[in-house]
Amino acid sequence: MRVAILGCGYVGLELGRQLAAAGHEPIGVRRSDDGLAAIRDAGFDAVRADVTDAASLDRVPDVDAVVFAASSGGRDAAAARRVYVEGLRTAIDAFGEREASPSQFVYTSSTGVYGDHGGDWVDEDTALGPTTEKTDVLAEAERVARERPAEHGMAGRVVRFAGLYGPERSRLERYITGSVVEGYLNMLHRDDAAGIVRFALTETDEPVVLAVDDEPVDRRDFADWLADACGVERPAKLTRDERLADDSLSEAARRRLTTSKRCSNARLRDLGYEYAYPTFREGYADAVRAYRAGR
Repeated sequence: MRVAILGCGYVGLELGRQLAAAGHEPIGVRRSDDGLAAIRDAGFDAVRADVTDAASLDRVPDVDAVVFAASSGGRDAAAARRVYVEGLRTAIDAFGEREASPSQFVYTSSTGVYGDHGGDWVDEDTALGPTTEKTDVLAEAERVARERPAEHGMAGRVVRFAGLYGPERSRLERYITGSVVEGYLNMLHRDDAAGIVRFALTETDEPVVLAVDDEPVDRRDFADWLADACGVERPAKLTRDERLADDSLSEAARRRLTTSKRCSNARLRDLGYEYAYPTFREGYADAVRAYRAGR
């Protein structure tokens, strides 16, 4: 299978490596010289194009599937809309209008679309409840990703990522220094994020998959586990109200503090996906070893 990975960055590079190792033909798509070099360094073909520019997407050869993993390049809702809604529509139409159009179009979304559930469990059937302008945009993008491809005879799919971590993005020291606030973390290692997209492309036709590991964990418990594993003092704890009193908090930080949920991967497990890193314990092992070695 030939797969175009639009916005081939942190997850996309690993997805390309996994697809190539399985005998598929990935094509990474980025805008910058550095991005193109990273794709080539990962061992597969690179094409310069921009998802918001339909003409540039003509440079991408015909493919069997498209993965839309582009970043908004900015934190505000306007930047998100340009890429996740307008760019998504542009990309779907650009590939769908080809004589040899792809059979499937996969959009990588975020568990931010659920909003607040007071710590209760959510899954693929839970109604979306975005709470900010940006998560409103993400929910709209999911509707586009599921509905618009059908207009071109493509299957529109959504893989909804929990909080990503992994090589060079462990944020370990942030959790073991300073203070920690209550609330659930829903996490997913980069390698499993890529693995789940690969699984969605090749092993299932589910329209929506919630991509999260086996164990949502309270931030305080996670920080204490990390501190113990690293051999340092456990961090101080703050209540949510104490942290929210900080006027310098960004909108994204406030959203994380005021929304709590536990994301279930039961459907993905039932479908047969096998995790490389089932929980944070396995996923953070390398980062912990590196931290201890560097002390």
